[in-house]
Amino acid sequence: MADARNAPDGIDTARVRRLVAAQFPQWAALDVREVASAGTDNALFRLGDDLVVRLPKAEWATGQIEKEHRWLPRLSPSLPLATPVPVGTGVPGEGFDRPWGVYRWLDGADAWAAPVTDPAHAAQELGRFGVALRAADATGGPRSFRGGAVTEWEDGALPPAVEALAAAGLLDAPTALAAWDEVLALPAWDRPPVWLHGDLLPGNLLTRDGRLTAVIDFGGLGTGDPAADLLPAWTLLTAATRPLFREASRLDAATWARGRGWALCWGLVTDHYYGALPGPGTAPTPNPVLAAVARRAWTEALPEFG
Repeated sequence: MADARNAPDGIDTARVRRLVAAQFPQWAALDVREVASAGTDNALFRLGDDLVVRLPKAEWATGQIEKEHRWLPRLSPSLPLATPVPVGTGVPGEGFDRPWGVYRWLDGADAWAAPVTDPAHAAQELGRFGVALRAADATGGPRSFRGGAVTEWEDGALPPAVEALAAAGLLDAPTALAAWDEVLALPAWDRPPVWLHGDLLPGNLLTRDGRLTAVIDFGGLGTGDPAADLLPAWTLLTAATRPLFREASRLDAATWARGRGWALCWGLVTDHYYGALPGPGTAPTPNPVLAAVARRAWTEALPEFG
C-alpha cells in the first residue's frame, strides 16, 4: 500500500496502451483503465475485463514482478485463498524503465474499502493461509524484507515517531516506549526460514459480500520469521476474533508476541511517516489510508502490552 496518487509521473493509460500493444499485441484492442489504489509499490491498470497490468512505481519495487512470476505458480496451488495469476511479463519500453506484469483480474474490493463483515471467517481463513504458505518448500526462496527482526525494518525510526505522535496528543510516550522495550526483549526466530507474504495489510486482502476471498500483491513475498504475517490480527481483526486467528495460525507464543511487536512498531512508524504530522521524517505526500491502517494497528496492539 501507499501513495494514493497511484501512478508515477509519466505512467498513464496512454503509455500502458503503448506498452501492451508493443509487447502483447494479442491484447492491444482491450480497454485500459487506471485502478485507484493506496499502494506505494505498484500502479494498477485494468486491461479489458479479465486482466490487470502492474507497473512498479518506485525503484525499491523493481524486481517484485519477476519474483511473483517465478514463485506464485509454485505456491498458489497449495494456498486456500485465491491469489494473482501471472499471464505475461513485460520488459522496459515506451519510456518505462522497469519490468512490469500482466495478471488475471480478481474480482472484489480491498478489505479497507469493503471491510469484512464476518471477521471470524476471515480470522480462520487467514490462519489457514499462513499455515499453508509456511508449509511450502522454502529452498531457494528470497529473503522477505520483513522476514528478519522488526528492528531491522524499524532502523531507529520508532523513538522519533513516538515523540511526534505524543507531541500531537495521540499517545503517551512512556507507555509506548515501555511496550517497545518488551518487544526488544523477545526471543528471536531460531528455526529455518519459512515463506511469508510480508505485506498482509487490508489493501492486499480482497473481499466479496463481506467475506475474505483473496490475497494479492506478493511483492513482499520471501522467507524468514513469519511474525510479520500476523499483522492482520491488529490491522483487520477484532479483540474477539484475534484468538481465532492465533489458533488457526498454529504458531508459538513467542512468534505471536513478535507479531504484536510488528503491529506496534509498523503502526507507530507508518502512522508518523504517512499521517501528515508536522516535522522531519515524514512522507513528502501524506497517505491517509495507510496512516489510518497504521493507527488502527498500534492502537489495537498497545493495550495488550504491560
